[in-house]
Amino acid sequence: QVQLVESGGGLVQAGGSLRLSCVASGSIFSILSMGWYRQGAGKERELIARITSGGATDYADSVKGRFTISRDNAKNTVYLQMNSLKPEDTAVYYCKLDSYSDGDVVWSGDWWGQGTQVTVSS
Repeated sequence: QVQLVESGGGLVQAGGSLRLSCVASGSIFSILSMGWYRQGAGKERELIARITSGGATDYADSVKGRFTISRDNAKNTVYLQMNSLKPEDTAVYYCKLDSYSDGDVVWSGDWWGQGTQVTVSS
């Protein structure tokens, strides 16, 4: 059983920074592929950053150059460093685990965290 817990959200002024964390627990030896999503009020949930098993990263245009996704396999944690925050970044942020290794087998699926609120004031 896999569980994801996000943390690090909060209220910040425009131009500020936050770092979100997503800790994965369960029979996980290493996180392979994970993404960060966000959903603003009245909007669709959107993928904003992703890290692959090989360490490649990809970003939505709306956050490119401001957000950085990274992974610490020793801690089974993926981070989202968010800089130069804007009011339009206000949303609930979710991590989603796409694949992981238990040391023997690679598992693929859709495991979601509960979300963490980020509010950026102008």
